Amino acid sequence: MMDERRVRDMVKERYASIVAQSGPSGPSQKSSCLDPRFIHSAGRLAGYSGQELKRIPDGSNLGLGCGNPVAFGAIREGDRVLDLGSGAGMDSFLAADIVGEKGLVIGVDMTPGMIDRARMNAMKGGFRNVEFRLGEIENLPVENSIIDVVISNCVINLSTDKPKVFQEAWRVMKPGGTLMVSDMVLLEELPGYLERSVEAYVRCISGAIRKEEYLEAVQQAGFDELSILGESHFPAELIAEHSLMKEIVNKMRIPMSELQRIGSTVVSLKISAKKPHQH
Repeated sequence: MMDERRVRDMVKERYASIVAQSGPSGPSQKSSCLDPRFIHSAGRLAGYSGQELKRIPDGSNLGLGCGNPVAFGAIREGDRVLDLGSGAGMDSFLAADIVGEKGLVIGVDMTPGMIDRARMNAMKGGFRNVEFRLGEIENLPVENSIIDVVISNCVINLSTDKPKVFQEAWRVMKPGGTLMVSDMVLLEELPGYLERSVEAYVRCISGAIRKEEYLEAVQQAGFDELSILGESHFPAELIAEHSLMKEIVNKMRIPMSELQRIGSTVVSLKISAKKPHQH
């Protein structure tokens, strides 16, 4: 069993380095961590339209998502939205466009550098209905029962206590509220060498759990009306070109055939669920 605090510290360190290596206007071509071509390809594969990618402030898309939870249609004008693991603010800004002046979007991230970048992006984009709070998604700095919609994009898989994340989402959500999540899950077990790798965990691979276990954690937290909105695989070639993955692929000398097999095991899952109205 991997040490949870060590994993959390490594995740925080990795994402601090990501934001540090991207400039205020976003990743540079020379960045050793993020390639703009990957970010554009990953963004489109994740389900963002060209129009959406143009609407967000420069520097808020770091190519770290695996879906577009804002596109699921649950967010309405005037809503209060919570973005778990908000990063540089991409999904928070898209949600802010929908909720308008009467609504509010709260982004929570555990990496101070990400919070700083997101706040800078909010100022740059003129977003007054978004705020970013430093905190862990297992212990949200948010009051009880005030959120209409909770969104998250490829972040919960990094948590070492996923059931607690869903319990916290339940706690802060109003009765009748909606959970909209894109995340990485497994269709079958990973090879042992990846399961035991903290580096693989940090890169969203070994942190992913079986699809059935993930869905059960959502239901155990108290959510109902659970729906699977989609499943998609990321092409092995794209995974191999992601610089966060290149490092581990090269270090472990994973051949393309094995990467393709792993790619077929790891899927981007899009789900929605509801907090029941109290009787």
